Parts: sequence; structure tokens; C-alpha cells
Amino acid sequence: MTADAKSRAILHAPVQVEWVGGLQFDAGRPDGPKVRIDSDAQTGPSPFDMLLGAVAACAATDVVEIMKKQRTSLQALTVRVEAHRVSEIPRRLASAVLHFTLQGPAIAPEKAARAVELSVTKYCSVRSSLSADAPVTWTIELKT
Repeated sequence: MTADAKSRAILHAPVQVEWVGGLQFDAGRPDGPKVRIDSDAQTGPSPFDMLLGAVAACAATDVVEIMKKQRTSLQALTVRVEAHRVSEIPRRLASAVLHFTLQGPAIAPEKAARAVELSVTKYCSVRSSLSADAPVTWTIELKT
């Protein structure tokens, strides 16, 4: 990181991961709520599941906020993530598709499309933190 970029960076609250046994860890801010992460995905999501969940939750948060600013009533929102990983170690993210399902009375397709596009391409900090060669695309389904 250049000195200029570092001077513009904002310090994020620390996150701590504590080993609880086996391949299970509790993660969160030291004085905040914790999430169980299980590398075997038996008692909690795996680390990779958490990464995908973080991208989906980040994008969903932005969509909710954008729809609110558009004065569009949103009753439900789900984001299902399908991802591909490279086969070699480290098995990093190769690509992901976020499948958004928005429900609400009279959601205009163009407003939903704009909210999702802005979220994924501009506002979602988790998505922006991923490698540029791991494309993230999306689909949108509207339900009334």
C-alpha cells in the first residue's frame, strides 16, 4: 500500500478468531457477537461459505438501502450465491453469481435492476475487496 493510499485508509474495528476445538473457530469483534466457523461445515458455515455470505449480505444491505431511497416497498429479499473455485491450492474464488429475489408490491424492474447493479459494481465493499479476476455477476427475480 502506498503512503498516500494508507493515509486515506480508515481503520476497521478489530476482528478476533478463537479456536474452540477441532476445526471450529468463533469469530467476531472482541466485545461483540461471535459467529461459529467450522472448516468441516458441520456446526457452522465454512470459511469459504462465510466469504460468500459476506458478499451476499453486503450486496443485500446496499440493495435494501437503495430501494429505500427509491421509495420502493420491499417486503422480502434473498440472495443465493453460486460460486466456482479454482481446482489448485489455494482454492480461491474463481467466479460467483448472486441470484437476487426481491418481493414487494409493484417493484419496478428497472429500479430493482439499478439497485442491484449499483450494489454489486459500486457500493459493496466486500465485493470490491475480492480479486479483480474473480468476476461476480447477478440475476434478479421479482415477486409480488
